[in-house]
Amino acid sequence: MPTVLVTGANRGLGLEFVRQYAERGWRVIATARHPHGAPELTALATTHPNVSIETLDVGAGESIRDLARKLTEQAIDVLLNNAGWLGNRDKQSFATLDYETFEEVLRINTFGPLAMAQAFMPHVLASEQKKIVVITSGLSSLTNTSRFGNLYFYRASKAAVNMAMRTLQAEVREQGVKIGILAPGMVSTRLLHSSGYQGPGVIEAPQSVTAVIGHIERLDQNAEMTLYTGEKIPW
Repeated sequence: MPTVLVTGANRGLGLEFVRQYAERGWRVIATARHPHGAPELTALATTHPNVSIETLDVGAGESIRDLARKLTEQAIDVLLNNAGWLGNRDKQSFATLDYETFEEVLRINTFGPLAMAQAFMPHVLASEQKKIVVITSGLSSLTNTSRFGNLYFYRASKAAVNMAMRTLQAEVREQGVKIGILAPGMVSTRLLHSSGYQGPGVIEAPQSVTAVIGHIERLDQNAEMTLYTGEKIPW
């Protein structure tokens, strides 16, 4: 069976990715910083023998390297970088910018996916599908930024990871690796709630994840930023 590794699998989109891939019969390696504090994930693994849980902090390089070494013999068809952090929104307005928060947001949202790709590239190359995916945000679009401000750090971190993944695609294209930069939309998760957004267009995790998985299945080597609806998001 094909294998997917999901980061940030303890709740929200990550948990739903684990659920849907498990139900599709994939082997799922579900990772979280504190698996013992993820009862829904634990329950899912209990009822699905094709789901295994591993401890992983995507903001810590040694944690990433430790897991890569532990899984040395495991081919990974889809490396799904779902883990992300909005950061304290009160520390991301122009009047109150806190640069320690900026460093932490960058460590998780930008460094994490790139370090995961580097550490797990041998596992991806050993697989049949050879796909690396990052969950981005429409807020990273330079074209659309003029609509409203705030969330400086989150926006910058997602724009940076988009560039990192585009650069990676150029480097690994000849090895058959496909890079996905996919935006899940405005999903009713803790991250969206903490952003303060209360407008229209909010969807539930199952709808978003089903659509995103469809895009992962059809992934090519263009590494375009794509919304869950299939719409191409302007850079």
